[in-house]
Amino acid sequence: MPYDALVLVSFGGPERPEDVIPFLENVTRGRGVPPERLAAVAEHYYSFGGVSPINQQNRELMAAIEADFSANELPLPVYWGNRNWHPLLTDTVAEMKADGVKRALAFVTSAYGGYSSCRQYLEDFAKARAAVGEGAPVIDKLRHFADHPGFVSPHIDAVRAALDTLDPARRETTRLVFTAHSIPNSMAMTAGPPPVDPPGRYVAQLRETAALVAAAAAPDLSWDLVWQSRSGPPSVPWLEPDVNDHLAALADTGVTSVVVSPIGFVSDHLEVIWDLDNEAAATAKERGLDFVRAATPGTDPRFVAMVRELVLERMEPHPDRLRLGTLPLWDTCPADCCTPPARRPSS
Repeated sequence: MPYDALVLVSFGGPERPEDVIPFLENVTRGRGVPPERLAAVAEHYYSFGGVSPINQQNRELMAAIEADFSANELPLPVYWGNRNWHPLLTDTVAEMKADGVKRALAFVTSAYGGYSSCRQYLEDFAKARAAVGEGAPVIDKLRHFADHPGFVSPHIDAVRAALDTLDPARRETTRLVFTAHSIPNSMAMTAGPPPVDPPGRYVAQLRETAALVAAAAAPDLSWDLVWQSRSGPPSVPWLEPDVNDHLAALADTGVTSVVVSPIGFVSDHLEVIWDLDNEAAATAKERGLDFVRAATPGTDPRFVAMVRELVLERMEPHPDRLRLGTLPLWDTCPADCCTPPARRPSS
């Protein structure tokens, strides 16, 4: 076999109150995020006991992947490492080296292209391997999976289930609202080959995935793609509209009910349960909107099976890619793919 391990790579999150600020400092280092914004976000974590759900969700996903590999006789051990908090990727790569792993595939819990969602993980691999030194395993990232049936289908079913909880008499005034993490406009404009028209690959892939979900789940309803979880300084333009501003605007146009689907995420981590289940839900209530938040894939068996399918696809010399969209795909990113924009100094 050309690979001898899989490493699950994710964002990471704190698991006790004293970890919250160090974790947030790791996340935002060099980005000019105002201290008051860090303090505000820290309160979100403290409201859940200082524990982010993302690490436990990754433990559950890792266990599900291991079970799926075993059931399908795919003899790859599964490791797990994070970008921003323990288990840190460097420690995981050192463990892999000690175990004799030579070449691994990486499944990153981000479905889309772009700097933070893709290229930065490649940089993380390089930094971890450099820190471990000679003999560190080669790590190849699996492709984007934004249009893979194993990612799209759970979102479709989640939107359908959410719609079923709303008053059918209000169907004509119901709207789908898809959300993803906002990023700076300058970062959104970056794209890998082949070229993607503005506003860049991240937005293009999200629009395609949202369209796929909407067409299957509720072809009779209008939908929007909006943004959440902005964290940068006010002076830097980020993708808009924010989900809260958008919900307020929808209420002014006669919309009575919304299903909010976090299409940009794979699990119900803190930015989903705080920014949507708390803040967006409160905005909807204030404006008299019926509000339901659709679920994320989590450990849906189709999503778990997708990981195995992506691994097997990568092992084939001429892979038959399982996908629903039409945007170009590639396995190996060139050196100038999704380069980060210049960062402004903090003020």
